[in-house]
Amino acid sequence: MSQPRKTIGLLFGGRSAEHEVSKLSAANVLRALDPDRYDIVPIGIGRDGRWLLCDNGNGGGRGAKSLEIPEGAPQVALLPGGAGDMIVLNGEAGAKTLRLDAVVPVLHGPNGEDGTVQGLLELANVPYVGSGVMGSAAGMDKDVAKRLLRDSGLPVVPFLTLTPRSRIDYRAAVEALGTHDLFVKPANMGSSVGVSRATSAEEFERACERAFRYDGKVLVERSVTGAREIECSVLEDAAGSVKASPLGEIVPASSHGFYSYDAKYIDADGALLRIPAELPAGQADRLRELAIETFRVLGCEGLARVDFFVDPKNESDLFINEVNTLPGFTAISMYPKLWEAGGLPQSELMEVLIGHAIARHARRNALALV
Repeated sequence: MSQPRKTIGLLFGGRSAEHEVSKLSAANVLRALDPDRYDIVPIGIGRDGRWLLCDNGNGGGRGAKSLEIPEGAPQVALLPGGAGDMIVLNGEAGAKTLRLDAVVPVLHGPNGEDGTVQGLLELANVPYVGSGVMGSAAGMDKDVAKRLLRDSGLPVVPFLTLTPRSRIDYRAAVEALGTHDLFVKPANMGSSVGVSRATSAEEFERACERAFRYDGKVLVERSVTGAREIECSVLEDAAGSVKASPLGEIVPASSHGFYSYDAKYIDADGALLRIPAELPAGQADRLRELAIETFRVLGCEGLARVDFFVDPKNESDLFINEVNTLPGFTAISMYPKLWEAGGLPQSELMEVLIGHAIARHARRNALALV
């Protein structure tokens, strides 16, 4: 007996600097969703924050490289407590409603990946893919995430946290971290936006100014010289079982130096993705264990990608770099590619994620409120 079709809201765009990346990811997710099982409702979030109902075919249908938000698209709003009811505002034509069975937020960065949208979806009482409010917020804020991981005894790269009122100079940072080779990054941003390397006072000052353009809190980290960048995808199913994928390695082109935004999304030759990563079996097992521990410590749900640094000079030196609770889903993104290497194609991956969202929603609604 076939299952009834479900209507899935596909959220993309957003107000963050990762708006364009989200559009690429959403196009890939759209292709992965089975059209025989789901009616897809693309909802674009404009740079001004408005939620807009987009064309189901989205201009290029399932072959589109990027989803777009058309001019004049009607605004939509989810009803608090509406169990997926969404109002479509049609101007002079009045309003109508749509009902969503679940939402797939394909949003990266602030105002999408940080618990804000997740809180709205909770208030709307609609199932959604990915971590809840707490897991999303903890995973997004690199300072908070690193403190939680460090306090749980998990290995993180030594770091400092700066705010506009607690800025320090390069010399003080070098003394605190024990190296002249530093990375400076916004605490709440992904896709390597605003990240710079600094090996001098002048570079450090420029790097801090750049990072503070994107966030009011900035991390300064000790560089792990020559570190290998290893990534692991984590997936939770409807029953709550958490699994780790095969590992992948990112080898940035020498012209980029590190896995920058340009290397990820602009330069087709910006990096080599090596799947599976060439690692000793024991080390690979330990990294996969650490990925699951990280997922649980931060309260993640559904999915996450955990990134590591491995010191090539000392294989026992493993560091958790960061966690991405809504990782990229572009055609070249590591999260889906790692699961494909593990025998789970993207269409089946989306089935697991939507199944988890619906099952979690049912469990939460079964909890006693008084």
